[in-house]
Amino acid sequence: MRVSVDVLEDLMTLVSELVLTRNQLLQLVRARSDAALTVPLQRLSHITSELQEGVMKTRMQPIGNAWQKLPRIVRDLANELGKKIELVMKGAETELDRQVLELIKDPLTHMVRNSGDHGLETPDQRRAAGKPETGRVMLNAYHEGGHIIIEIGDDGRGLPAEKIKQKVLNQGLATEAELAGMSEREIQHFIFRAGFSTAAAITSVSGRGVGMDVVKTNVEKIGGTIELRSVEGKGTTFFIKIPLTLAIVSALIVEAGKERFAIPQIGVVELVRAGSGGSTIERIDQTPVMRLRDRLLPLVSLSKLLKLDDAEMVREEDAGFVVVTQVGPNVFGIIVDKVFDTEEIVVKPVAPILRHVTMFSGNTILGDGSVIMILDPNGIARATGVGADGPAEDAGRTDGMTGSRSTERTALLLFRAGDETPKAVPLGLVSRLEDLPAESIEMSGGQPLVQYRGKLMPLVPMSGHWMAPAPGTRQAVLVFSDQHRAMGLMVDAILDVVEEHLEIEGNHDRPGFLGGTVIGGKVTDVMDCAWWLRQAGDDWFKPQPTRENSGKRLLLVEDSAFFRHLLVPGLTAAGYDVTAVDTGLQALRLREQGAMFDIIVSDIEMPELDGLGLARAVREGGPWQHLPMIAMSARAEPGHAQRCRNAGFTNNVGKSDRESLLSALRENLATPATF
Repeated sequence: MRVSVDVLEDLMTLVSELVLTRNQLLQLVRARSDAALTVPLQRLSHITSELQEGVMKTRMQPIGNAWQKLPRIVRDLANELGKKIELVMKGAETELDRQVLELIKDPLTHMVRNSGDHGLETPDQRRAAGKPETGRVMLNAYHEGGHIIIEIGDDGRGLPAEKIKQKVLNQGLATEAELAGMSEREIQHFIFRAGFSTAAAITSVSGRGVGMDVVKTNVEKIGGTIELRSVEGKGTTFFIKIPLTLAIVSALIVEAGKERFAIPQIGVVELVRAGSGGSTIERIDQTPVMRLRDRLLPLVSLSKLLKLDDAEMVREEDAGFVVVTQVGPNVFGIIVDKVFDTEEIVVKPVAPILRHVTMFSGNTILGDGSVIMILDPNGIARATGVGADGPAEDAGRTDGMTGSRSTERTALLLFRAGDETPKAVPLGLVSRLEDLPAESIEMSGGQPLVQYRGKLMPLVPMSGHWMAPAPGTRQAVLVFSDQHRAMGLMVDAILDVVEEHLEIEGNHDRPGFLGGTVIGGKVTDVMDCAWWLRQAGDDWFKPQPTRENSGKRLLLVEDSAFFRHLLVPGLTAAGYDVTAVDTGLQALRLREQGAMFDIIVSDIEMPELDGLGLARAVREGGPWQHLPMIAMSARAEPGHAQRCRNAGFTNNVGKSDRESLLSALRENLATPATF
């Protein structure tokens, strides 16, 4: 017997209305405590649930129906790319709503093609890596907690974090300072950004700039989430979590600003009581955060976000509840006043007048007849910047050139130490922020230190004097590290992380500071990291030189992010307009793009194209042929300086000798190169 799809849709609509009526009756009985209606209403509720389940089954289809064309697609893809690909499908009998199945079909096809093209290597590459010639693409689907989990994975090369990082820099999606503070997992999530592609060339399979961002958008449209797990050299697996149906979902009913809202349970991780009797809400520069099991959880006030009447930020002791929500890999909390109950709600589409408000995914009618909005955690994350996939694009970036310029906005960490004047340090220099218990700080030779990651890390008090903190208290520490060395700078409090144009002015003779700048309307001291690192007793660098305002354009080629972040502020403070890149090839690309400089400073030991090779390429011809070039190296071998001169360098200085570097800059800019 065949039944029209329209009949099934109408039947589903009627069941949805029946569920709403059932909820209204249950609300009335709870309010009146009428024992005579309790038993028949329980029976009605039971029959409604069974009827709802029966109608849902008529709409269910095995997910294998959406996989039918994939074997042929994979076979054609293998022939086109010259690869051997095996497609393994599990859980094809797992059922989900027909409407969801239609919406998920295209994203699945795209991801399988991506796995075959981007993920799997050629047979020769797999043999060289010690893998079987035939690569595997795995599909798996299963039920979990009222949702469908779909896994799409491969045993290929994995997501190359360094390649993604380079593409992010080239496209201006983030700065080097922002990338330095990200984990490998956060960098890999840039593949979900619009227009992002790591394909080397445009083909019929990839490289067209329409990729994982479309997949992510389509998954989020049906209330789902997408996550990835990748290990370079071993493979990548994507996890898609979607609801069984879009018609009736389970939701948590909350209140904020005297208004009620529904949050789909697919995005709710847990509920936390805030304030008295629960976890406390703290502030970092007026931004609410919560310490949840030794993790700092960013918070969003729902009433403040939606600008409701009662939108004042609650005090810590008066806070209500925090709904811990997960969007992709990011977890954040939504502050609400009250939490009522979970209900099965019928999802109604958002009215056209409210479609521009991305925080809502729909509306529903509660048991008492009131209409409430359904919140979209993905929309809340986008609206507030909490849980975003990566840093927002720099609006000030107008050129298409590779590299970070000293005139661009720099990520700065603000803190307080010694006095009330805020202090700032480039965020890329700080490897970690630690909150050390007082008991962990020990003394050796009159200097405080701490056992840190299996080694002794010296601590330097930034206030100029240090007294052992009382037992039970904690000490904020900025950790600077480079390879095997580490130093901790003890400060009073961490204030904020901001992005500002670093324009250093004022008195530059004060030890430990490059000068002052204005951040957020307040005078802020910019610290000289080289000076403070030297106070740790380890001879990291020579004493800082005095500033001179030359106003010259300088190209810095240095593959170590640590030394780039160290040198750029000091050279900027000396008056140079600095552009920094991390390879010789990137420097040559700047030449092709028409960038011009007054002088080039380059490291010698670099991957791909080393400093000597860069110098030879520059001297072969082109607009940079006669630029002065200074070589930086940690080596002091016999003949090293002569090799640098033979390659085309006009001078050679030690890598950590900033005073000699500034002296060489003055000398070489005053005398034109003779190549």
